[in-house]
Parts: sequence; C-alpha cells; structure tokens
Amino acid sequence: MFAVVAAVLFFFAFLINAAEISTNDVFSSVNVMLLGLTALALHVAGAAGWASSRSSRRR
Repeated sequence: MFAVVAAVLFFFAFLINAAEISTNDVFSSVNVMLLGLTALALHVAGAAGWASSRSSRRR
C-alpha cells in the first residue's frame, strides 16, 4: 500500500517539476518527493506487514 502511495507522490513531483508549475514552498516538488521517499521507506520497513503476517499464521 505504501509503495502505491510513493509511486503516486513521485508522479506528482515529476509533474510539478516537468511542467514548472509554481507552487508555494510547502508543496514544492522536492517536498512531495521526500514524502514519496518516506512512504517507500515505510513500505520497505514493513510498516503495513502486520496484516499479512496475521493471515500467514493459519494452518
């Protein structure tokens, strides 16, 4: 789930940068990219893995 969020955030950061859209300092392409990296790090760390580990305990 976090990987999909990261991909969407990276796409928005690319659009902001490629189209040279002027945004405020909070919503800049670098900040959106950093949010995407945070979501990607959570995905790699397994932050949403608790739901799948519970279902794998069934026999």
